[in-house]
Amino acid sequence: MMDKALKLLESGKVERLDTGMFNVVGDHGTYIVVETYDGKISCNCPGFVKKGICSHSAAVKILKTRSRKRKKER
Repeated sequence: MMDKALKLLESGKVERLDTGMFNVVGDHGTYIVVETYDGKISCNCPGFVKKGICSHSAAVKILKTRSRKRKKER
């Protein structure tokens, strides 16, 4: 799953829509990933609904971690 999440990021398929809201183009559709005010991330794809995690939400978590690291480096 992490490999798939990294591929989504590398191919530019993760787009920030608004604060805490992302559009992720996956293999089987386009999904909305949302970060709540308390930092929880969720996705509207069937995999997340079943398992509570998916490559789309993992990609957003990676993106947010990278963004925080860049801000600290400045």
